[in-house]
Amino acid sequence: MTDRSRMRHTDMDQRVEAARDGDQVAFAHLVEPVRRELQVHCYRMLGSVEDAEDAVQETLVRAWSRLDTYAGRASLRAWLYGIATHACLDALRRRKARAWPADLAGPADPHRYELGTVDVPWLQPYPDRLLDVAAAGEEPEAVVTARETIELAFLAAIQRLPARQRAVLILRDTLDWSVADTAAALGVSRAAVNSALQRAHATLSEHLPAQRDRWHPVSTAAERRALAKLIGAWESADPTALVALLRDDATLIMPPGTVWFAGRRDIGTFFADHVFGEMGSGWRLRPTGANRQPAFGLYWREPGADTFEAFAIGVLTVDGDALAEIALFHQPELFAAFALPPALPSQT
Repeated sequence: MTDRSRMRHTDMDQRVEAARDGDQVAFAHLVEPVRRELQVHCYRMLGSVEDAEDAVQETLVRAWSRLDTYAGRASLRAWLYGIATHACLDALRRRKARAWPADLAGPADPHRYELGTVDVPWLQPYPDRLLDVAAAGEEPEAVVTARETIELAFLAAIQRLPARQRAVLILRDTLDWSVADTAAALGVSRAAVNSALQRAHATLSEHLPAQRDRWHPVSTAAERRALAKLIGAWESADPTALVALLRDDATLIMPPGTVWFAGRRDIGTFFADHVFGEMGSGWRLRPTGANRQPAFGLYWREPGADTFEAFAIGVLTVDGDALAEIALFHQPELFAAFALPPALPSQT
């Protein structure tokens, strides 16, 4: 152990003792460095920014009340992760898994469909700006945690797993915990951990591509070009240019509704007839990032209105130079998490 590491360890021990004596400031110093990565962990478990934050709050309440049980055999970070995992498991017992439109209905006919929201819990995107904060800590583990796979395809797939299998998969595969540490955190046997992981892998193999492109911690030039081209085509209300960006088997997913479209032709028909036809050309887009994928805030101005109002968060899946999927989350309440303004002036 280096002198610097020894000093850090001693400082943490002192803060733990102070927190046990009721020092809330010392407790805050202990937990704040891992707060954002705990939120990322809870998001993977729960599929919602709001639910993840609630779970982190519950984790900190439990940690404060149980600090006298922390024996120091594992790192404080690992101890907090264990508490957070149990908080998420408790939350999952009270509510359904987050849904994805393609799991609830088949692709719609662009000539005959009915748009509308469905009252089920929906998978939500996670802002890259929060991932960047989670990765900014001094601890190397924080960087690894923040940069593990978090793309929407993976999040949608693990929603199909029973809660405990999901927890095992995330702890073992995503966080790279050992079998022993995972078993200790969940209070189960090592055999149970291995069995749950095997079943989780079998389920995921049915819902994720056998060969997926390697995940990139930062956006690629191709992704940035694709996003820029989509923004140009959308703001120009040009369905032909937009469709030209799509892969032949591309999908358009639109939570919180079950309507989605498959294939370049049907997506093109929907954009031409509904997005740029019925709704018109009053669109503005602002680039952002979600789940380490290119994303945008979508704004719409009703005819005669003075401002463009928040409409949806869009997340792109890029395959080479083509768009494989556009996910449009018609949930304006998400704009705050992305630090996007709720409206844009008409002059923009």
